[in-house]
Formats: sequence, structure tokens, C-alpha cells
Amino acid sequence: MTGKELYQIWAPTNKRWVEWVRPVPFIHMDQPSSFYEVIDEDLPEIYYLKEVTKDTAIFVDFDGARSIEEGIALAKRGFRPIPIFNGTNPNFETKATTNNASIEPLLRWGGELLTQIPLEEDAPPAFLLDENRLHRYKSTPSIFDNSWDIYPQDIPSPDYFLQHGITKLIVCGNQFHHDLEKVLYRYQKKLQILFTNGYEPPKEVRIKKRKEE
Repeated sequence: MTGKELYQIWAPTNKRWVEWVRPVPFIHMDQPSSFYEVIDEDLPEIYYLKEVTKDTAIFVDFDGARSIEEGIALAKRGFRPIPIFNGTNPNFETKATTNNASIEPLLRWGGELLTQIPLEEDAPPAFLLDENRLHRYKSTPSIFDNSWDIYPQDIPSPDYFLQHGITKLIVCGNQFHHDLEKVLYRYQKKLQILFTNGYEPPKEVRIKKRKEE
């Protein structure tokens, strides 16, 4: 299966929310990689949702591999997984600050499973992030800096969410990372923002204004 074919599985034509699927990781699918991911085919349990309501969107912000596994588990529950990974890969056998290549085997695995999961036309979205995107340190010229951040243009606007029945955003991760906080700071004026570590029930949070705002 080519990267283009796999992208079309994750972003099928004329389905809601798929315009936010980032094509970047799929571009490298047909290139050689020195990375291999051991895939746990047992889907994680979704402890933090008692039921699926179509007024809720989720941002899954774990390690990229785990986020994809969580996304497929959420698809089984009725959410449409939307990978918004935006990091590029270094040249073959070149060191990088962030190993974005680790998500590619999981995107292939998840894509095959998605072909077997019927999703409703109005399935709410689960946006998949890689918390490793923020790995930054003083590097040498021999290390490729492929870190990345989330920006407002990477996700739907508050009004778009509301127009499509979404009133709550749940952030699920080990922590609420600063780039996502910065984007969602303005969203909380119109939408309810909640956070969960993936196990405990989501709790509403109020995002404080950052100094750089």
C-alpha cells in the first residue's frame, strides 16, 4: 500500500473533519526507513469515556504510537481519528531531535483496521498528536531539528466546532502541553475545555494566559 493510498484511508473524500488530516507523514511512506515499531495489537481501554456523545471532540496527546492506538480504540467507540502529525523525517540514517518515523508503522497498522470500522457521517473527531513533537535541545549541524508545534490553522476554529455540534474539547495526555494550551486559550471563551490523563474522568480546566500571549 502506497503512502497516498494510506492517506486516502485516513482522509476519505467528503467526510467531515478529514481536511485536517496532515499529509506530511504519508509522504515518506514509500521511502526507506531504519526504524521499526513493535506494535501491540491489543487496543487500549478507553477508561475516561462512559459514553460517546457527538458534542465532544478529543485531542489525544501521547507518544505518537500510543496516540494512534488510542485513536483506533476511539474509532471503535464511534470517533473519527484525525492524525495531525506535522513533523518531517530526516534523510535516511541521519539523526534527528524527534523520531517522527516511529509513527509510520502505526499509521499503516491503523489504516488497515480503519477499513474494517464503519464510522457514521457525523462521527465526532479525535485529533491525534505526538507529544514528542516538542523535543528540543541545542543541537549540532549533524542533527536534524524536526520538532513542531500546533497552531490555530492546524485544527478547526471554535465557530466551526460549534457549527457542527461540538461544544466540548477533551485533551487526553500525560500533560497539557504549552503549544496546545496556547491555541485553546481562546477556544475556552466558546467551548468547554477538559483534561484527562487517559484514566481519570475528564475535568474542566481554565487555561491561564501565557506571558507571550
